Amino acid sequence: MALKPKLSNIPRIWSALRLYRVTSIVTGVFLLLLVLMMVLRYGFLVDIELNGPEGFLALTPKEMITGVNLSTAILIAHGWFYVVYLFSDFRLWSLMRWTFSRFIIIALGGVVPFLSFIVERRVHAQTVSELETLQPAQKVETSPSTI
Repeated sequence: MALKPKLSNIPRIWSALRLYRVTSIVTGVFLLLLVLMMVLRYGFLVDIELNGPEGFLALTPKEMITGVNLSTAILIAHGWFYVVYLFSDFRLWSLMRWTFSRFIIIALGGVVPFLSFIVERRVHAQTVSELETLQPAQKVETSPSTI
Protein backbone atom coordinates (compact mmCIF):
# COMPACT_ATOMS: atom_id res chain seq x y z
CA MET A 1 0.00 0.00 0.00
CA ALA A 2 1.43 3.34 -1.04
CA LEU A 3 1.66 6.12 1.49
CA LYS A 4 0.43 9.65 0.92
CA PRO A 5 2.93 12.51 0.67
CA LYS A 6 3.56 14.56 3.77
CA LEU A 7 1.86 17.95 3.76
CA SER A 8 5.10 19.63 4.80
CA ASN A 9 6.75 18.33 1.59
CA ILE A 10 4.27 19.90 -0.84
CA PRO A 11 6.52 22.87 -1.79
CA ARG A 12 9.44 20.49 -2.35
CA ILE A 13 7.23 18.21 -4.43
CA TRP A 14 6.33 21.08 -6.78
CA SER A 15 10.03 21.86 -7.15
CA ALA A 16 10.85 18.19 -7.76
CA LEU A 17 8.07 17.97 -10.34
CA ARG A 18 9.48 20.94 -12.28
CA LEU A 19 12.96 19.40 -12.26
CA TYR A 20 11.53 16.05 -13.37
CA ARG A 21 9.65 17.66 -16.28
CA VAL A 22 12.78 19.43 -17.56
CA THR A 23 15.05 16.41 -17.20
CA SER A 24 12.57 14.06 -18.85
CA ILE A 25 12.24 16.31 -21.89
CA VAL A 26 16.01 16.84 -22.21
CA THR A 27 16.68 13.11 -21.73
CA GLY A 28 14.01 12.21 -24.28
CA VAL A 29 15.46 14.56 -26.88
CA PHE A 30 18.98 13.23 -26.34
CA LEU A 31 17.68 9.65 -26.52
CA LEU A 32 16.14 10.39 -29.93
CA LEU A 33 19.44 11.94 -31.05
CA LEU A 34 21.20 8.84 -29.73
CA VAL A 35 18.94 6.55 -31.79
CA LEU A 36 19.64 8.65 -34.90
CA MET A 37 23.36 8.52 -34.16
CA MET A 38 23.27 4.72 -33.71
CA VAL A 39 21.43 4.26 -37.02
CA LEU A 40 24.04 6.40 -38.76
CA ARG A 41 26.98 4.75 -37.01
CA TYR A 42 25.99 1.10 -37.37
CA GLY A 43 23.66 1.28 -40.37
CA PHE A 44 25.64 3.62 -42.61
CA LEU A 45 29.08 3.42 -40.92
CA VAL A 46 29.35 7.21 -40.46
CA ASP A 47 29.48 9.56 -37.50
CA ILE A 48 28.34 13.16 -37.27
CA GLU A 49 31.33 15.51 -37.57
CA LEU A 50 31.23 19.12 -36.45
CA ASN A 51 33.58 21.72 -37.99
CA GLY A 52 35.46 19.29 -40.15
CA PRO A 53 37.07 19.86 -43.55
CA GLU A 54 33.75 19.07 -45.28
CA GLY A 55 31.76 21.83 -43.58
CA PHE A 56 29.95 22.73 -40.39
CA LEU A 57 28.09 19.38 -40.13
CA ALA A 58 29.08 16.32 -42.12
CA LEU A 59 28.55 12.58 -42.08
CA THR A 60 32.06 11.13 -42.05
CA PRO A 61 33.45 7.64 -41.42
CA LYS A 62 34.68 7.45 -37.83
CA GLU A 63 38.35 6.92 -38.69
CA MET A 64 38.40 9.99 -40.99
CA ILE A 65 37.04 12.53 -38.48
CA THR A 66 39.35 15.49 -37.91
CA GLY A 67 36.81 17.87 -36.32
CA VAL A 68 34.61 17.29 -33.30
CA ASN A 69 32.89 13.90 -33.23
CA LEU A 70 29.32 14.98 -32.44
CA SER A 71 28.21 11.36 -32.19
CA THR A 72 30.45 10.77 -29.19
CA ALA A 73 29.27 14.03 -27.62
CA ILE A 74 25.65 12.86 -27.96
CA LEU A 75 26.54 9.57 -26.25
CA ILE A 76 28.22 11.31 -23.34
CA ALA A 77 25.54 13.98 -22.95
CA HIS A 78 22.72 11.44 -22.92
CA GLY A 79 24.54 9.39 -20.30
CA TRP A 80 24.95 12.33 -17.95
CA PHE A 81 21.45 13.68 -18.54
CA TYR A 82 20.09 10.22 -17.78
CA VAL A 83 21.89 10.30 -14.43
CA VAL A 84 20.26 13.67 -13.65
CA TYR A 85 16.93 12.23 -14.87
CA LEU A 86 17.30 9.30 -12.45
CA PHE A 87 18.07 11.73 -9.62
CA SER A 88 14.96 13.79 -10.39
CA ASP A 89 12.91 10.60 -10.71
CA PHE A 90 14.19 9.40 -7.30
CA ARG A 91 13.54 12.77 -5.68
CA LEU A 92 9.95 12.97 -6.92
CA TRP A 93 9.33 9.29 -6.14
CA SER A 94 10.61 9.57 -2.58
CA LEU A 95 8.70 12.78 -1.82
CA MET A 96 5.47 11.38 -3.26
CA ARG A 97 6.02 8.09 -1.36
CA TRP A 98 5.10 5.91 -4.33
CA THR A 99 5.77 2.18 -4.73
CA PHE A 100 9.14 0.98 -6.01
CA SER A 101 7.56 -0.38 -9.20
CA ARG A 102 6.51 3.17 -10.14
CA PHE A 103 10.13 4.31 -9.72
CA ILE A 104 11.27 1.59 -12.14
CA ILE A 105 8.59 2.48 -14.70
CA ILE A 106 9.57 6.15 -14.57
CA ALA A 107 13.28 5.24 -14.84
CA LEU A 108 12.59 3.23 -18.01
CA GLY A 109 11.29 6.43 -19.59
CA GLY A 110 14.85 7.55 -20.23
CA VAL A 111 15.83 4.29 -21.93
CA VAL A 112 13.00 3.62 -24.41
CA PRO A 113 12.64 6.19 -27.24
CA PHE A 114 9.54 8.42 -26.96
CA LEU A 115 8.59 6.82 -23.63
CA SER A 116 10.00 9.69 -21.56
CA PHE A 117 7.50 12.07 -23.16
CA ILE A 118 4.57 9.72 -22.51
CA VAL A 119 5.63 8.88 -18.96
CA GLU A 120 6.32 12.54 -18.17
CA ARG A 121 2.79 13.59 -19.18
CA ARG A 122 1.23 10.79 -17.14
CA VAL A 123 3.43 11.31 -14.05
CA HIS A 124 2.84 15.06 -14.15
CA ALA A 125 -0.94 14.63 -14.38
CA GLN A 126 -1.00 12.04 -11.56
CA THR A 127 1.22 14.16 -9.31
CA VAL A 128 -0.87 17.30 -9.84
CA SER A 129 -4.03 15.29 -9.18
CA GLU A 130 -2.65 13.84 -5.94
CA LEU A 131 -1.38 17.23 -4.79
CA GLU A 132 -4.72 18.90 -5.51
CA THR A 133 -6.44 16.38 -3.23
CA LEU A 134 -3.94 17.24 -0.48
CA GLN A 135 -3.96 21.03 -0.96
CA PRO A 136 -7.43 21.71 0.54
CA ALA A 137 -6.40 19.88 3.71
CA GLN A 138 -3.24 21.98 3.92
CA LYS A 139 -5.10 25.27 3.38
CA VAL A 140 -7.44 24.49 6.27
CA GLU A 141 -4.53 23.66 8.59
CA THR A 142 -2.41 26.69 7.60
CA SER A 143 -3.25 30.08 9.01
CA PRO A 144 -3.39 33.05 6.57
CA SER A 145 -0.45 34.75 8.30
CA THR A 146 1.94 31.96 7.24
CA ILE A 147 0.93 31.97 3.56
